[in-house]
Amino acid sequence: MSEAPRLRHQVCFALYSASKAATAVYRPLLDALGLTYPQYLVMLVLWEQDPRSVREIGEELGLDSGTLSPLLKRLESLGFVERRRSAEDERRVDVLLTDAGRELSAGAQAVPQRLADAAGLTPAELTQLHGTLARLTAALHDSP
Repeated sequence: MSEAPRLRHQVCFALYSASKAATAVYRPLLDALGLTYPQYLVMLVLWEQDPRSVREIGEELGLDSGTLSPLLKRLESLGFVERRRSAEDERRVDVLLTDAGRELSAGAQAVPQRLADAAGLTPAELTQLHGTLARLTAALHDSP
């Protein structure tokens, strides 16, 4: 009789546990900024390139419009973003950072380093981990 799979040997559980632990480290840092983790991800996308269409943000984060729309609405009510219909294509909605949203990026500068410090990994180890996770994600997206 073969042995049943063990929880501690499952990659999926290790990923789940690491994600929960990372989010717990982020929580107080993001609370100080007035953001939830999903809102922080949207802001990261916009800090990289502003403006972006709602569709581009959704594609970048792997979120559908039913999940993304409430995030954007809340960020807009907080005064960090503004949504506008595109002048070129009225079907497209663009998301733009407000001055407050741009200023928020300064407060977020320390967030990645705090996670790195909490992880106790060297910069090289973090780079390697990031690469491994990116390859894993791509492979799983490509699998049948």
